[in-house]
Amino acid sequence: MIEILKAPPYATVQDLGFPSGRAWGLPICGAMDPVLLRAANAMAGNPPGAAALEWALGPLTVQSDREVRIAAIRMTEIRVGARAVALPPAGMTVPARVPVTLVPVPGVVFSYLAVAGGIAAPMVLGSRSTYLAGGFGGWGGRRLQRGDRLAVGSPSPATGDPVLPSITVGDIPLPQSGDADPPGYPAAVLRVVRGPQWDRFDPAAREGFFSAQYTVDRASDRSGYRLSGPAVLPKEPATLPSEPACPGAVQVPDNGQPIVLMPDGPTVGGYPKLAVVIRSDLRLLAQCHPGRVVRFREVSLEEAREAGRAPG
Repeated sequence: MIEILKAPPYATVQDLGFPSGRAWGLPICGAMDPVLLRAANAMAGNPPGAAALEWALGPLTVQSDREVRIAAIRMTEIRVGARAVALPPAGMTVPARVPVTLVPVPGVVFSYLAVAGGIAAPMVLGSRSTYLAGGFGGWGGRRLQRGDRLAVGSPSPATGDPVLPSITVGDIPLPQSGDADPPGYPAAVLRVVRGPQWDRFDPAAREGFFSAQYTVDRASDRSGYRLSGPAVLPKEPATLPSEPACPGAVQVPDNGQPIVLMPDGPTVGGYPKLAVVIRSDLRLLAQCHPGRVVRFREVSLEEAREAGRAPG
């Protein structure tokens, strides 16, 4: 068992999400940053999609009722009891009934703790992920809190000789600055392809969208990241019938302030969708704190597919 001693915001059980269900309204859910989840699992000797602990914006403290191997990504400090330790590339074994505190590095919003054997939350619809809006999956369909005790699966035989990621953990990209960012406050540059309502926006509106800088609003969550900045509006008010929507879709409501759908976002919507953030960059947006500046850059479908094939 892994016991939660201190739960930061948005602490949940997540894996790579629900493999099906969008046809009847189930979002994919799963890790906000699947690259970091896969890397943590590889370090712990788990399959890439094993369930782990995801949390945001603060330290996490846990303890185990038995000796267990753990792995975490991008930590500035790890304390085992009162002792600060360095996490080796293949994870580390921690003793039973000793508190372990993990402090993420600055600039990381969502962090992951993988445990050898994976978090053995009940399997629901093919996943152990938490769907907070639906109130199911993960640990009782809710955020983790102090005193929760989560079962851990049996480590695989490969756990003693883990297969590390093909990329160096330190090289896993986080949001990078662009060439024209304001001094001291770098913008995250997100690549997008054209959305299904691209033609509802005139050239001036599109140009304004790509030249503008937006800030991540504090009202952002796992369903959608709300952006604040210059309004981008279609040629005429559009009342559209609901149609399928996907993670990364840049919806433009009546106020012209874009909303980027995230893994827990709705599967249908009626707002015009000007663009879609490519899958490789959606995790970069997830790692942007409220107040972080973002910009958009158009790429072709082939460039988006090539980015999806690249490591990390």
